[in-house]
Amino acid sequence: MRFATFAHDGKRQSGIVADDRIHAFEHPVELMDLIVEGEKCLREAGERALTGSLPVPVADVRLLPPLRPPAVRDYMTFESHVAGVARGYGDTVPEEWYTAPAFYFTNPYSVIGAHDDVPVPPGCLRFDYELEVAAVIGKAGRDLTPEQAREHIIGYTVLNDWSARDLQGREMRVKLGPAKGKDTATTLGPWLVTTDELEPRRNAEGFLDLALTVQVNGETTGRDRLANMAWTFEEMAAYASRGTWIRPGDVLGSGTCGNGGCLAELWGRGGTLQPPPLIPGDTVTMTVEGIGTLSNTVVEGVPPVRLPPARRRQ
Repeated sequence: MRFATFAHDGKRQSGIVADDRIHAFEHPVELMDLIVEGEKCLREAGERALTGSLPVPVADVRLLPPLRPPAVRDYMTFESHVAGVARGYGDTVPEEWYTAPAFYFTNPYSVIGAHDDVPVPPGCLRFDYELEVAAVIGKAGRDLTPEQAREHIIGYTVLNDWSARDLQGREMRVKLGPAKGKDTATTLGPWLVTTDELEPRRNAEGFLDLALTVQVNGETTGRDRLANMAWTFEEMAAYASRGTWIRPGDVLGSGTCGNGGCLAELWGRGGTLQPPPLIPGDTVTMTVEGIGTLSNTVVEGVPPVRLPPARRRQ
């Protein structure tokens, strides 16, 4: 099943997607609320909507983020991406990367829809995209094994982790990880695809084998396969749950795919800012086989509010 959240005739609604049409849930309810109630309730609501509500063409609605996640963990699971970016700094993949699926927490309030405009972050001159797939948690758990974690993933969606590379590079010298460099926008969508739909695409190693493509202004800049991840989503969820809880609605991003999944990787491999950073008017389109397509246009942002430098105490 595929579930979407959308705006139509001035109303925010959620429903099930079938044959390029959306059937709204019979009783107004947020998709997130049904995820919290459990997969059985979600599927039952979807089945009732298919037979009990009049469909609306997907083309006639504004697709919103499928859910407002309480937490977003974004990983780095594609070795080729890590290697490409590292090359730009005269470096290689650190040995520590191989020991566990590293992630950072990004801003759940910055989530936008599949076709929303994306403003350039204040003060950014090197704006970038990042093509990812995200797993959505459907059931709470902690200290899970990967085998247990499979039952805690309810579905998948496409994720674009927009990145202000110049801001990110400056602030990461403070050794705290990205902050404002990742704060302006994260695209989720176009909908949530339940795990059973993608299960036939799982390979012998346990990875979902889906084609990933990104284009800028209609020109393909990156291609990869999701099966090139170094860890499965179940292993990522198990690691996230180590010593703490993962809860319904939590989003786990795969991290940027390789082979041009972002501009920073191409810059690192080529040694120049080619292709150039994104500017207002550029449209970034991402397609993940079996899930769907995102297409966002970059627009002018706002200038940064000036702040004083640190008060030096030494």
